[in-house]
Amino acid sequence: MKLSLGGLSLLVALVGASSFVFLVVAIATDFWYIIDASKLETSRNGTDALSSHSGLWRTCRVRNECYPLINPFWHENANITDSHRHLLYMHGTFVILMPLSLILMIFGGMTGFISILARAYLLLLMTGLLFLFGALVTLTGISVYIAYSAAAFEEAVCLLRSKDLLVEIDIRFGWSLALVWISFVAEVLTGAVFLLTARVVGLKQRREQVL
Repeated sequence: MKLSLGGLSLLVALVGASSFVFLVVAIATDFWYIIDASKLETSRNGTDALSSHSGLWRTCRVRNECYPLINPFWHENANITDSHRHLLYMHGTFVILMPLSLILMIFGGMTGFISILARAYLLLLMTGLLFLFGALVTLTGISVYIAYSAAAFEEAVCLLRSKDLLVEIDIRFGWSLALVWISFVAEVLTGAVFLLTARVVGLKQRREQVL
């Protein structure tokens, strides 16, 4: 039983730490959404003003400086369409959810460390549920970001004069978003391992009471 608990403790520490690191790197980087217009730039004498990659906080042009996205929590009501306002609300939602998931993970890590040392069944159970709730928050943030990207793309298409330009532009999600997916899976696994550890501790306590 000791080896089993020790193995579960090591597993939950490794998986939880990897989930935290992946999420931190994803939030801090600017490769969530990539617009590759290299084909169009080549055909138009090498201008480099079209290709870009963006994250939660800013957009970066290729070989140029990055600039922050519009603050979703403060904007003038004038000259803003309903669709633009909806995009700002969606932006504000995932900008809140991603750091919130990170905070829940930090809190879960602290309670998890204490619960493993104390072999506390209820605290292990609560920590597992907390990680699963954090994973749900992460998944919600990912879903909102994907919906936001689709809505922003539709808005941009409506503003284009020539729809033929889209054929020469490669638009895709980047590796930062892939890291969030990995973090989400690791977060779910962390919660599941905490619940399994709680079950093992609970069974051990029951056996000790019987004896």
